[in-house]
Amino acid sequence: MDNLARLLLRFVLVPLGYLAGVIAGAAVMLVGEWRIGSLFEAPEGSEAAGLGILVAIVVAGTVVMLLLLFMWMVATIGILFSEAFAVRSWMFHAANGVVSALVGAQLVNGGPDAPPVTGDPFYTVAAGLAAGLVYWLVAGSSAGFFKPILRSPAERAARLPPPPAPSRTDVPPPTSLPPRQ
Repeated sequence: MDNLARLLLRFVLVPLGYLAGVIAGAAVMLVGEWRIGSLFEAPEGSEAAGLGILVAIVVAGTVVMLLLLFMWMVATIGILFSEAFAVRSWMFHAANGVVSALVGAQLVNGGPDAPPVTGDPFYTVAAGLAAGLVYWLVAGSSAGFFKPILRSPAERAARLPPPPAPSRTDVPPPTSLPPRQ
């Protein structure tokens, strides 16, 4: 029963962590690469500026999320590796995010004639790092099906074999036996 519950938990946590990583990467790309923060510097006296800013954020966020969903598909290879071998290192998941962001950005770019989707690789690396760390926080720190971590100390002690019986080799043998009566 414990294995079934753990498997079902992995089916919930991994997509949730993946989505959280994509959102974190999108936030880094929006704030860094696309300078979404400069939209808040609207000219004075414009009544529609607030609505325009909201629409721009929603549209840009949707475009970046769709773009990053395609870019982070490369990360599924690393996620499957970490789940299969129970790799729980935050460094592995951060590196997986960075490598998948760089490879995904190269896959998304149309070619030598097309304009690049991401202009500065710094923000691509930063988005990959943020996505990898957020994925680790949500799902990667408990990765793997065969290594349960949510057990109480009493359950762990109950699964251990009993300690071996003490041997009597440390007591010297008697030199003479007492007479029988």
